[in-house]
Amino acid sequence: MLAADMQDLIALLANPAAWAALATLVVMEVVLGIDNLIFISILTNKLPEHQRSRARRIGIGLAVFLRLGLLASVAVIVRLTEPLFTLFEHAFSWRDLILMAGGLFLIWKATTEIHEHVAGEAEPEPTPAGVAGMTMAGAIGQILVLDLVFSLDSIITAVGMTGDIPIMVAAVLVAVGLMLVAADPLARFIGHNPTIVMLALGFLLMIGATLMAEGLGLHVPKGYIYAAMAFSALVEGLNMLVRRRRRRKK
Repeated sequence: MLAADMQDLIALLANPAAWAALATLVVMEVVLGIDNLIFISILTNKLPEHQRSRARRIGIGLAVFLRLGLLASVAVIVRLTEPLFTLFEHAFSWRDLILMAGGLFLIWKATTEIHEHVAGEAEPEPTPAGVAGMTMAGAIGQILVLDLVFSLDSIITAVGMTGDIPIMVAAVLVAVGLMLVAADPLARFIGHNPTIVMLALGFLLMIGATLMAEGLGLHVPKGYIYAAMAFSALVEGLNMLVRRRRRRKK
């Protein structure tokens, strides 16, 4: 049995199509992970400074266990796309309901954060409990909710692209490793640039609306979403350069 498994693994490693599938899945996992990473960065920045990095690592670690756990039960995951009931001529599945719940949560969270920033409540005096009383358990609980939604979406997408579990596991591990490397720098960058926070919240609001649309059976090509996000980030980057040069001239 072990020899047969080793032969299968060697054959898989020698297959160029497997490497192409791995590269495609890594890119997909990284792109989907950006949404999760932005949410984690904004949320953990509300914690006391000495807890932030640890909370990010725990949040990303939970994403690893969730995705590997979902891969281990891939037969169950595939059945989540089967119709559960029909309403207004649309057949809803468990996946649809989970995406809609996650989208509603993301819209609520982004709207709440935007309201705090617009109302001038974004930067209260720091306390030992963090900003606005945010606790480690509260932050990790909210991260876990979004981890589940993004993990389910990414695994279902991955299953549709390849049937090889080892390739999907490798893609998840590589993508999560990149997230771990990028988590602290991204969080510091967001924390030091208030306008980036508002832009990121706008991204989360758009992603929440996209999840809601997907749950209702309205397919929104993700290429359009990420192209809009990239363009907005480029414009904000130019604005930051202009502000920096003006400060230097003064």
